[in-house]
Amino acid sequence: MSGALERIFIDGAAGRIETVLERPAGAPRGAALVAHPHPLYGGTLDNKVVQTLARTFVELGYVALRPNFRGVGASEGVHDEGRGETEDLLRVAAHVKEAFGDSPLVLAGFSFGAAVQTQVAQRVSPHRVVLVAVAVGRFPSETVPGDSIVIHGERDETVPLAKVFDWARPQELPVVVIPGADHFFHLRLNVIKNIVKGSWRY
Repeated sequence: MSGALERIFIDGAAGRIETVLERPAGAPRGAALVAHPHPLYGGTLDNKVVQTLARTFVELGYVALRPNFRGVGASEGVHDEGRGETEDLLRVAAHVKEAFGDSPLVLAGFSFGAAVQTQVAQRVSPHRVVLVAVAVGRFPSETVPGDSIVIHGERDETVPLAKVFDWARPQELPVVVIPGADHFFHLRLNVIKNIVKGSWRY
C-alpha cells in the first residue's frame, strides 16, 4: 500500500519542473528518481513503463519521483536533446537531498530517460541504477555502475538489442533480455516489475 500521489513543482534552470511524488506506506528507505521517454515522441511522466518502475520502488519502500522533462506537461522550458534534461534530473536529485537528507538515491529510466540517467549517474553517487530499453546509439550514453539493472526487449526495433550489447560489453555489464518484448514492453510490464524486485538488495 502507498499514500496518495502528490504533484509538486521544483525550481529548475528552465523554470519549474512538474513532478509526481508517491510515498511508501512506512518510513522510506530512500528515494527513486524515474525518468520518462522522449518528449518529442509522446513521453511523459504518465508513461506505463515509468509508472510501473515508480510503483515497484514504492512497493520496495522508496519514495518515487517522476518528473516531466522541460516542455512536457506543466514543466517549463523547451526540449534540449538531453543536455538540459540531465540538468533537470540533477535538480530533482538535489531536491531529494534537501527533502529527505542523505538517504539512498536510486536512478531509473526508460528509453531516452534511461540514456539521460547514465549522464546523471556520472555526477551523483546512486545507490543503484535501473535502465529499461536504454536508448544507446540515439543519445550519448555513459558507463554505469557494475551492479546496474539493465532490461531490454528481444524485439526492440527502436533500440536494437545488438546496440545495447555493444554498449554493455566493454563494461562487462549484464543485460536482462525479455523474450518477445518490443520497445514498449506491451503485456510485459509485470515482467519488468518482477525482474527489479527479484534483483533488489537493500
